[in-house]
Order: sequence, then C-alpha cells, then structure tokens
Amino acid sequence: MTDMTPDQVDHDDHDHKPRGVMRWLLTTNHKDIGSMYLIFSFSMFLLGGAMALVIRAELFQPGLQLVEPNFFNQMTTVHGLIMVFGAVMPAFTGLANWMVPMMIGAPDMALPRMNNWSFWILPFAFFMLIMSLFMEGGGPNFGWTFYAPLSTTYSPDSTALFVFAIHIMGISSIMGAINVIVTIMNLRAPGMTYMKMPLFVWTWFITAFLLIAVMPVLAGAVTMVLTDKYFATSFFDAAGGGDPVMFQHIFWFFGHPEVYIMILPSFGIISAIVPAFSRKKLFGYASMVYATASIAGLSFVVWAHHMFTTGMPVFAELFFMYCTMLISVPTGVKVFNWVATMWRGSLTFETPMLFALAFIVLFTIGGFSGLMLAITPADFQYHDTYFVVAHFHYVLVTGAIFSIMAAAYYWLPKWTGHMYDNKLASWHFWCSLISVNILFFPMHFLGLAGMPRRIPDYALQFADINAIVSVGAFLFGFSQLIFLVLVVKCARGGEPAPSKPWEGAEGLEWEIPSPAPYHTFSTPPKID
Repeated sequence: MTDMTPDQVDHDDHDHKPRGVMRWLLTTNHKDIGSMYLIFSFSMFLLGGAMALVIRAELFQPGLQLVEPNFFNQMTTVHGLIMVFGAVMPAFTGLANWMVPMMIGAPDMALPRMNNWSFWILPFAFFMLIMSLFMEGGGPNFGWTFYAPLSTTYSPDSTALFVFAIHIMGISSIMGAINVIVTIMNLRAPGMTYMKMPLFVWTWFITAFLLIAVMPVLAGAVTMVLTDKYFATSFFDAAGGGDPVMFQHIFWFFGHPEVYIMILPSFGIISAIVPAFSRKKLFGYASMVYATASIAGLSFVVWAHHMFTTGMPVFAELFFMYCTMLISVPTGVKVFNWVATMWRGSLTFETPMLFALAFIVLFTIGGFSGLMLAITPADFQYHDTYFVVAHFHYVLVTGAIFSIMAAAYYWLPKWTGHMYDNKLASWHFWCSLISVNILFFPMHFLGLAGMPRRIPDYALQFADINAIVSVGAFLFGFSQLIFLVLVVKCARGGEPAPSKPWEGAEGLEWEIPSPAPYHTFSTPPKID
C-alpha cells in the first residue's frame, strides 16, 4: 500500500511520556485517550450488565421476588442509558481514537486538547447519572426513551441530574465527532484519497456527521423535559396546549439515527476483519461506501416506525413502513459483500473472525426481526412486547458489542505488543455465543405470545421461557469476565506480537511496530 521502508517510518521512539496520574489526566495522545475510552466503556459495560442481571433475577419467576417495581423501573432505565451512552458509543470512540490516525497516516487527532476534554467530561456525566439512584425518590424510572409525561409529570426529583448528565454526554459526543471529521479531512497521508480510506475510517466519518446532526435534537428534547418539569412550560402537556406525542417525534428523530451511530462503525470493523482472514480484498468497496452513506441518509426518514400505534394517519404509516423496508437494501448489500469476500477465500478462524462471523449471522437475525416490526399491521401485534426487546438486543449485543469484541481481538496485539491467550479467547467466544442466544432468542417467543416489556411481574404462562432467558443472562454476563482476565493477562505480558500478527491484514496500522509507539507518523507516509 505504501512505498515506505521500515527505516523511513519515523516513530519517534524516544517517546516523551509523562509518568503517573498526570499522564492520563493531561494526555493529548490519541492512543492514551483511546485506551481510556475503551477502559471506561468496559467498566460501564460491566455496570450496565450488573443492572441487567438485577432485571433478569427479578424475572426468573413470576411474582415480585427481589426488588420493588419502582427500583425495577430504575434498573431498566439506567441499564439502557449506560449501555447506549456509556458502553457502546465510548467503545467506538475509543476505537476511532486509537485506529483512525494510524489508518490514515496521521500523527494524532487534529484537535488533541479537545480530545482530552471530550473524554474527561464523560466520567462526571455518568457519576451524576448513577448518583441519581441514591437520591430521595430514586433515579430515572421512565425507560431510556424517557417518554413524557413519565419523564415530566410523574418523574422523580432526580430528573434534573439525568437531564444534565445527558447534556454532558451529548457535548462529549459532538466534540469527538468534530475531531474525527477534522482529522479525516485534513490529516490524511499524501496519496490517500477518500476512496482509498479503509472502511472503518469511512464508517466513522459518516457516523460523525450523524452525531453532529442528531445530538442537538436530543439536547432539545431533554431541555424541554427539564422546563416542563421544573419551569411550568407545557411542551408535552396537553392541558397547557402541548402534545405528548410530539415528544416521541422529537426523541425518535434523534433515536433512530442514534441506532445507526451504534452500528455503522461495526460495519467498518467487520469490513476490516473479514478480508484479513479470507486473504482477499473486500468485495465491492465502493458499494460499501455508498451503502453506508445511504443508510445514514435514510435513517432520518424512518423515525416514526417506533410510533405506529400512536394514531398516525394511514399515509404516514405507509410512508414510514416503506422507508424502513428500503433501509434494509443497503444493509443487505453489506451482508452480501461480506459473504462474497469470503467466497473461495483462504479462510482461517481466529477469534476476531469467529466474532465477525457471529456478527454477520446474528445481526442478520436482528435485521429480519426489524423488517417484521416495519410492517405496520404486524407491528400493532409486536409493539411494546418482548419481541422488540429481542430485536434490538440482537442488533446491539450480537451486533455492536460482538463487533467491538472482534475489534479488540483483532487490534489487541497492536495495542499491547503481546499475543493473547487463544484458549481463553476461544472460551470467551463460545460461552458468549451460546449464552447470548439462550438469553435473547426465546424473547421472540415471549413477545409473539404477548408478554409486555418493562414489567417486573408477568402471567404464569411465560414462566418457563423467562427462567431459560434469565439463566442465559447470567451465563452471558459472567462470560465477559473471561474477556477481562484475557485483556489484563495480555497487557501484562505474553508472546511478543509481530508488527503484522494476521497474515491477510492490510493497512498502515500493520506497518508500524507492535506495540504501536507512543508517537507514530511524524513524517507522513506516501500512499501509492
């Protein structure tokens, strides 16, 4: 890809690294900040997972067993908020910080001080959110979608903390997105045109524009919630001339592009891993770029498919139904291209490839259940049942989370300079794969049978399947501790990793030593 020799790559091996705590507090190095995002994200993943286990422990049997219904609602709300804003999004931002500059031959992110700030405001946001649970009246208990009037008229006093936490998370996301866009547009190595950029860079580039477009919409929604609750406005109160359904329109205009913000970088990761372990070029590179852009564009015209039961006019229901079905076309293009890349390739099945294959199959299941939900008359049956829970967890757990795991296994040797324990990695993969399907697949049947979501108690006929689901939840949760052990073990030592540990891997990041030096590409490489 480049005409560099190892001698020409200036890695600045004298590494001016400050030591101790101040290194992490003041760092502007993209690798340090990427590592902090990833560590923070995994901590939030474990915390959000612990909340999910509280939910599943309560639902193991019918009847109220362990927690009060109000606390159950707080767990469902904060679990959702932590997983979306604290686990998935910071993990992708961490991967972007680590990999985007190395993939485009840049010395660092374009706005390094803003990069530091965008990370360090996050822990304060989540500290505020978690502390709200300890306030009198409890934390947010209105679902992660915080529909009015649940989040206004009927919400606890801690709602102000929730609103401020969401604002800070949004500010962090916008700053991170601006940084990614400026870096990609201005710091690409000579010769790296847009259509030579790796797919991961492309997917993040498009995701960053989505973030800048929709985060202010979320800010508007939470600000209106704040003023409705504390300052006697009536944006969402029909008695004062407002409209509670307007809240849903505003929220989902943010919320549906947000779903793609959490999955587009996954497509970039899988598009790096599948060619590497198939020993082939990615099939249909240009179509993948256009498909990603199409998904981003269409994501702005499908928001009301979350609202088919609110009494929309039939014309609007048909419009949103067809637009939602249309978005499956570019997604299908991607799945086809990944399969075509593997076709007649020299495949090997190292852990990153196993997670990538699991992603392709299981994300596709999530996509098909999404198509079922897109059909308006059918959605009247599925709406607000466990079928919806099954659908979005197949997209976000076996989709986003599995792709993040695949990325971690793929790039971990580059980050740490050590090869990880393959036996532990295999255990982690197989335990996760089996348990995640025990956890989420039976939820489809619960939903089709009519079990509503977000309830702490349920009818007796759902008991057996709920018990199976809860067992799957605990197995999946504890399987992630294997990953924790593996990463700590890998960071501390192990077999030294070569600069290119995977035979079929391509890209600038594989042309620098492992572990990646503190400063890379002080002299930009030239791309052929």
